[in-house]
Amino acid sequence: MDMKSGTGTLGTKPAAALPPVEHRGRGIALRIGGVTCFATMMAALKYATLHGVGPAEILFYRNLFSLPTIILWVMVGGGIAAVRTKRPGAHATRSALGLSVMFCTFLALSMLPLAEATVISFSSPLFATILSSLVLKEKVLWHRWGAIAVGLLGVLVVVRPGGSGLPALGVAVALIAALGAGLVTMTLRQIGQTESPTATVFWFNIASVIATAVPMPFLFQAHSPAIWVALALGGLMGGIAQIMITAAVRFAPISALAPFDYLQIVWAMLWGFLLFDAFPTWNGVVGAMLIGSGGCYVIWRERRTRTIVVPSSNEL
Repeated sequence: MDMKSGTGTLGTKPAAALPPVEHRGRGIALRIGGVTCFATMMAALKYATLHGVGPAEILFYRNLFSLPTIILWVMVGGGIAAVRTKRPGAHATRSALGLSVMFCTFLALSMLPLAEATVISFSSPLFATILSSLVLKEKVLWHRWGAIAVGLLGVLVVVRPGGSGLPALGVAVALIAALGAGLVTMTLRQIGQTESPTATVFWFNIASVIATAVPMPFLFQAHSPAIWVALALGGLMGGIAQIMITAAVRFAPISALAPFDYLQIVWAMLWGFLLFDAFPTWNGVVGAMLIGSGGCYVIWRERRTRTIVVPSSNEL
């Protein structure tokens, strides 16, 4: 996912006054741009998986090629002061979880069609709410449980146990990625109380490049120019997406932005059709609508109850 899935910088902050109405259009435009970049990243990396690039390699190049963009963004936006932290241990934990989610996301991407992998990843907000209730003991009222049930029903519609033709292992890995992204969300709610989104994005990318570089001497293989372009494009789009999605929350409330995240599913279906001859299925469309409805309601209720989830895109 993942997105979900995986699945961005998320944090919990006391609800502030809503941004001026005239700025919300800018925030929505940034969000749509970020979502479009994420979908393009996933399509480029899916192309790479179809030509023999393994998930561990993709994980390294995704972070390596996004790092220059992230560093430039930090330099322009405040420099070292913007990424200072007193909680390196928290960032290390978040990075380990995030890398695990990214690996599962790219492994699922190598086994599932682009659209189905994307749809399943968007169940991560549902898992985040479930985990918050079970682990953090947050109060979840019946109507939010109802929204979660609708979203999980959407997952079942997409997966169609026993009848979808999707590989069971791929589905299982995609669901693990979505569950892991929910855990990352919960973790970032804690980190976000003291750490800025810029710091979280920056340190995650730094840690990711260092950690994934360790096995590369044993995994490196030569690729055709087209594959190198796909890998570089995937990393570049991922970095730009992180920046745009993080910037969007400065101009508009999450409740206004979150519904536009589901445009990534539309883009995934379009890229799947144009690049991989994968025509969208009715199950995928209906399942995406159910997952989107449940996810949007959960996020809307979090805004109403003054708990804000601030996404950026670290899971991918």
